[in-house]
Amino acid sequence: SAVGRGPEVPFRSEAYSISAIARGKELRLTLSALDPAAGPPAQDLVFRFGMSGSFRLCPAAELPRHAHLRFLTRESPPRALCFVDPRRFGSWRLGDAWQPERGPCVVSEYQAFRENVLKNLDDRAFDKPICEVLLNQKYFNGIGNYLRAEILYRLKIPPFEKARTVLEALKEQEQERRKKDPSLTLSKKVKLRQENPDLLELCHTVPMEVITAEKQFLDPEHSDYYSTFKNWLQCYLVPGMSSLRDRSGRTIWFQGEPGPMAPKGEPRKAPRRKSPQLKADPEAPSPKVTPRALKQRRRAAVKPPKSEEEEEEEEKEEQAKRPRKGRARGRRAVTAAPASPEAPQGVRRSRRTSARRGQGEPGSP
Repeated sequence: SAVGRGPEVPFRSEAYSISAIARGKELRLTLSALDPAAGPPAQDLVFRFGMSGSFRLCPAAELPRHAHLRFLTRESPPRALCFVDPRRFGSWRLGDAWQPERGPCVVSEYQAFRENVLKNLDDRAFDKPICEVLLNQKYFNGIGNYLRAEILYRLKIPPFEKARTVLEALKEQEQERRKKDPSLTLSKKVKLRQENPDLLELCHTVPMEVITAEKQFLDPEHSDYYSTFKNWLQCYLVPGMSSLRDRSGRTIWFQGEPGPMAPKGEPRKAPRRKSPQLKADPEAPSPKVTPRALKQRRRAAVKPPKSEEEEEEEEKEEQAKRPRKGRARGRRAVTAAPASPEAPQGVRRSRRTSARRGQGEPGSP
């Protein structure tokens, strides 16, 4: 599209196929001509979805808004496979290379993912709280904001516990398990892990739950699209859960104590029930809404809630701007006292004008 930020795709073919493979939070499309001899060479594109990117198949005559890249079919009427991204945080780039700073995928490369985490626990990245480290795609490629909340909630791990403390315990448990019974068969090991999964195992199985049920969760055409996914959530955005913002500004949802590395300020709790709304009087006139009030409402809706520290800083600034009591009293005393017992200047001018008019002198009309 004209407003798309991605590079132009140098691929032109009358008949081609599209295949895809995912790795963590990236997706690689491969465009291949159906006739390799007559068509162009295959072209790879690697996509990142940001917060709102997705693919949608729709009639070519009814393209959705923000369809930044479109692949047309040859059927009649034609359809279009569109990369839709309202917020434009997503992107695509040419070539087949994955981003080098991303680690093994938590879904498709589980063993490599697990080894990559446990062998690099000396990295300074693990000095941070576990909730922040779970968003580090170098080690947890594929874990996002709602997944980290669900994983930590199921294991009752405080989100602001030090990451190395949590993960070193897993390393020790794994070593002890091997020492106790090295003759365990693979099926018994799998059964034990299913009964008592650790954090790294849930980083694999929880995303798999969503992928398995993606027809219900992720298909906007499904009648129970959002309600089914909402019912699946146990912690994220669930009423009654607490929330805090981490150092990167992302909100983490949890239950219980936040942990020793939690930021200052009390956790906020999501309301359990919506407050009852008062019934409006049908005969009462509706209040007028000025343009200024509308702007203030929009700003309030867009602007995130302020922390207690920000509110305290603003209160201090307002107090600093206010005049001191002694000076204010002095000003009031000066302005209140009249300069002389004569009439005010406006009254005197009106008297002069009326006097001139009575004497027949030229005055203002």
